[in-house]
Amino acid sequence: MSALDQLNSTAFTAFGQDVIWSDFTGNLAGLAALALGWRRSLLTWPVQLLSGAILVAAYASAHLSGGVGKQVLVILVAGWGWWQWRRGGRTSGDGQIAVRFATWAERGVLAGGAAVGTVAVGALFAAFPDLSWNPWPDAYIFVGTLAAMVAQARGLVEFWIAWLLVDLVGVPLAFDSGLPFSALVYIVYFVLVLWGMRDWWLRSRRSREAVARPALEGAAA
Repeated sequence: MSALDQLNSTAFTAFGQDVIWSDFTGNLAGLAALALGWRRSLLTWPVQLLSGAILVAAYASAHLSGGVGKQVLVILVAGWGWWQWRRGGRTSGDGQIAVRFATWAERGVLAGGAAVGTVAVGALFAAFPDLSWNPWPDAYIFVGTLAAMVAQARGLVEFWIAWLLVDLVGVPLAFDSGLPFSALVYIVYFVLVLWGMRDWWLRSRRSREAVARPALEGAAA
């Protein structure tokens, strides 16, 4: 048996469906990457790369070409995010990446890009059914995941909001795709996202208040 065959062999059964090793380990790595992102650790990006590489095998075994394509793009965006945090990331007082709220212009670009991207990818999936058996939800998750990662690479709090929106569709789609462990992981993602969003939100508010305080004190003097 080849390494790929072993990776796509059954690990255990959940909800009457077989959970394969690639689905299991790839999603555990994804959870670890999200937790590291919450901690604003640079390690979040290589772990996301590993998760994407393993999940390519999981989606290929389920004959979900669109999912494979998504993971390939996830790998590419994770590489870009890693570069962004290493070379262009601002650090906070604790040595980790500083985070902030997006400007309205940045929010418009993210939302507009996600909307246009979803329509384009959904149309592509619909035109070529072999890419996805459920084109529009798959396109929504595909583009939403990329939008979330771009926002994370920029250190934007809105990264967590994008993940929440992805989760709303990701859970039922993963169950329907025969990947129950992926669905369970999306549920855990939802909890981690809420905690992570609260942490980044509070840190961004404190950073903004710290910047504004000297200006207010100077005006008062």
